[in-house]
Amino acid sequence: MAEIKITGPDGAFGAYVATPASGAGPGVIVIQEVFGVNKFLRDTSDWLAREGFTAIAPDLFWRFEPGMQLDPAVQADFEKALDLFGKYDQAKGMADLAATLAHARGMAETGGKVGCIGYCLGGRLAYMMAARTDVDASVGYYGVGLDQLLDEKGKIRKPLLLHIAEEDGFVPKDEQARVHAGLDSHPQATLYDYAGADHGFARPGGHGYSEAAATQANGRTLDFLRRALA
Repeated sequence: MAEIKITGPDGAFGAYVATPASGAGPGVIVIQEVFGVNKFLRDTSDWLAREGFTAIAPDLFWRFEPGMQLDPAVQADFEKALDLFGKYDQAKGMADLAATLAHARGMAETGGKVGCIGYCLGGRLAYMMAARTDVDASVGYYGVGLDQLLDEKGKIRKPLLLHIAEEDGFVPKDEQARVHAGLDSHPQATLYDYAGADHGFARPGGHGYSEAAATQANGRTLDFLRRALA
C-alpha cells in the first residue's frame, strides 16, 4: 500500500494505491463518496488488491483540503460532506479522473487495462467515466442523479454495471425507474436492484449497511471486473 502523486490539468493530487500480492493486476480506479479517501475507500482498495487488482483511489477533494478523510458516523463530518457535495465541481473532478486513468494505464502494475468503481457521488462519476472516457469498465453503487445523465448513454462503449438500492433515500423510485427505462436495453449496461436496501448498503458500519446486499453486489462486481479487464 502506498501514497502517490498524480499530475492533473490543475495541479498534483494524491492517491492511495493498493497492489496485489503478485505485484501486478488490472487497474481499478476507486472513486470516493462525499467523504474523501477515508477508511472505507482504503479498505475497498485493499479488498480489490486481495482479489488481484491494482487499486488507485484518487483524492478528488484536494482542491478543498488535500487528504481529507471524513467519517459519515460523525454528524459534523456528515454535514461537511453534504456541503462539499454542493460545492464540488464535477467537470474538474472528471479532469482529475481522466488524469488518474492515464496515470494508471502507464503503471507497470496494471498492464494497461483499467476499470473504475464508485459509490454515491463516485457512482455518478463512474457513469460519467463510462460515457466520457475510454475506461475499460465501470461499476457504480447507488449513483446519484443518473437520470439526469441519460442523454449521454449513447456514448457508452464499454461495459457498465450499476447497483441500485430500491429504498435509496437519495434516489427516489421515479428516478430509479427512469434509469431502468433508459438503460435496460443498452447493450453495454447491466443493472441490478437490491430489494429493501438503502443508500450506502455496501459501506460496513453505516446506517444503511446490508451484509446480504453488499455480499451479493460485491460478488457481482468481482465477476464483472474479471471478465471486463481480462
